[in-house]
Amino acid sequence: MKKFLLLLTGCLMYSSSMLSQEGLPVYFDYLSDNYYLVYPSMAGIGSGGKVRLTARKQWFNVDEAPSLQTLNAHTRIGDSNSGVGAMLFNDANGYHSQTGIKLTYAHHLRFGGDIRILNQLSFGLSAGFLQSSLDESEFRSVIPDPVITGGRNSVGYFNVDLGMSYSYMDFYAHGAILNLLGTGRDLYTAIEFDNLRRWLVSVGHVFGKGEWRVEPSVLFQMTEFTEEETIDFNAKVYKDVDFGTVWGGLSYRRSFDGAQYQSNGVLGEQRLQLFTPIIGVTVNRFLVSYNYSYQSGDIRFDNGGFHQITLGFDFGPERENRYNCYCPAANY
Repeated sequence: MKKFLLLLTGCLMYSSSMLSQEGLPVYFDYLSDNYYLVYPSMAGIGSGGKVRLTARKQWFNVDEAPSLQTLNAHTRIGDSNSGVGAMLFNDANGYHSQTGIKLTYAHHLRFGGDIRILNQLSFGLSAGFLQSSLDESEFRSVIPDPVITGGRNSVGYFNVDLGMSYSYMDFYAHGAILNLLGTGRDLYTAIEFDNLRRWLVSVGHVFGKGEWRVEPSVLFQMTEFTEEETIDFNAKVYKDVDFGTVWGGLSYRRSFDGAQYQSNGVLGEQRLQLFTPIIGVTVNRFLVSYNYSYQSGDIRFDNGGFHQITLGFDFGPERENRYNCYCPAANY
């Protein structure tokens, strides 16, 4: 009975987390110089462009464990103040999966006359189409349940994201509203969910001008439908070496609300807590990074964590034409 309660509570906690991630999930890949994946306003933020490929896998020894793959690219349009971007993603979790494509346009307002000084306000709009599927073909019930169709339910829907960013040399601040539209879907037959609108805000700063640099940042996100709130505290360290830049850091995510559970007759509460160390290397225009997320607490599906790797390539002007700051999102 105890194991059943633990499993049930874990399922409820994780189901709540997945519901809040309708659309492209917000994990920790943004720390791999991949802020465009979260904020539309970052499309073409610099004078060049970036390509990022990510793959995430959770609980290797658990069947049908969640996995996510993303591919995105964005660039500035010539010498204009406009940027464009596109992204593809595939997100699978057990019998549920979703795929999507997003196209982005961003406009950047430059302040000041010196083009080497990064000082701009950016606005971005992403329009996307997502396809959600629920495979009920393997669902079995001793007593027939009219809610279970026994087939594969699939529904597509359109949505938009809005974003705004301000960048001033080594400082940055971002905000976004994801899944802005409320589009009803009957994927689950019994109930209909609206797209879960999410609000995100983050700020950060890179300190140091020598071969060592430190970048603290914070990201807050809130989901309207479930009223879930989480915050990420991040810290990264950069070290210049002969062949490029080696960097690493740590992220700590914590939810503001917890889920109650009962064990041995004792009622407890647990909040989501994720510890994510990240390491990476940048060589010329290429980037490789890896992060590992570990969930702390008594209620977990497995002792293993969540693995993610990111591959990147930057393109654009030569180094002498970059912004005169250590701002990885805008420079390579």
